[in-house]
Amino acid sequence: MIPDNRAASGSLFIWMARALREAVWPSKCLVCGSFFQPAMYKNYNLPVKIFNYESILAYNKKSAFHKLMLPFLCSACSTDFVPAESPFCCICGITFKSRIGDDHVCGECIKSPKKFRMARAVGVYEGTLMKTIQRLKYKGKIQLARPLGMLLFFAFIKYWNNKNRIDLIVPVPLHIKRFRKRGFNQAYLLIREWFSYADAFNVKLSYLKIERNALIKNKQTEPQTGLDRKQRRANIKNAFSIGNASKITGESILLIDDVYTTGATADECARVLINEGAKSVDVLTLARGM
Repeated sequence: MIPDNRAASGSLFIWMARALREAVWPSKCLVCGSFFQPAMYKNYNLPVKIFNYESILAYNKKSAFHKLMLPFLCSACSTDFVPAESPFCCICGITFKSRIGDDHVCGECIKSPKKFRMARAVGVYEGTLMKTIQRLKYKGKIQLARPLGMLLFFAFIKYWNNKNRIDLIVPVPLHIKRFRKRGFNQAYLLIREWFSYADAFNVKLSYLKIERNALIKNKQTEPQTGLDRKQRRANIKNAFSIGNASKITGESILLIDDVYTTGATADECARVLINEGAKSVDVLTLARGM
């Protein structure tokens, strides 16, 4: 019997086509703009081979960021990432300057108690992570939503799955005018494929629901960038309302956003959700401002 080499020939053809494409149209790093030779994959079957449920629970954020960003960033940029790790505030998740000691409640959370129960983040809002988020939000590089969303998924598994039960995931909404201008809500893009990731990594999330319209932003606020803590709170006050109270009543909610800076947006969203019947609100973001 003559062996069938069509599969091998097909794989070789695909590899040669990709190599030719990179030679003619070399990839540019989405952060620094330099040309680079990317990893020879453009799909997300590879992370399934790199990670499994056990490795997700014990995952190294810096290593995971580097591996997931290989198709989009040069080596220098993909390694320029600072994880948000202990010791940090038990409530708001801010990392302490001193890297010695245990997690504890920070002075700001003691002074101004939060409406949410706890907030966690993947990394510190600086360097490559900051620039990557900005490319996604302001430059429309929505291909970055998949690796960033997977990093967020890993953080969810680490901090919540089988520990702090969550019933409902709610992305922080955009005002309709900003949504129409941008064309997407980055907070929703980060979580829309979580159930696919759960299937791939054999994680049971059948109990969980995503409700993208649970919150509505009914006030067009000024951009929070450049505002201090007091101004941010005033700017965001009464900006949100509930879309359907019956969907959040008695539910433990995980609020999703891209960046936590002073916590004004997260706290206002949590206040509205709890006032309308939510059991509790936690917060998960890609980045934590310092």
